[in-house]
Amino acid sequence: MAQNSGDIKYLTPITVDTKKKKYCRFKKSGIKYIDYKDADFLLKFVNEQGKILPRRITGTSTKYQKKVAQAVKRARHLGLMPYVADLLK
Repeated sequence: MAQNSGDIKYLTPITVDTKKKKYCRFKKSGIKYIDYKDADFLLKFVNEQGKILPRRITGTSTKYQKKVAQAVKRARHLGLMPYVADLLK
């Protein structure tokens, strides 16, 4: 089997993924308090069905993820956000 000197063969394909580094938007912006009355802001942390998005997707730190979850739950309790939705966004 003759190989050309220009051909370079690899056993596994080279991955050239340049993913954006996840960051906590609360630490970056300096937000200390997450307001449960601001439903439009909280919709960024909820998917189309109304479920709270996990940290691994949003990039939020543990401290602020707990505050986001608490704020979403309070907003749901007061009726500012729905518990379940077919297509929320």
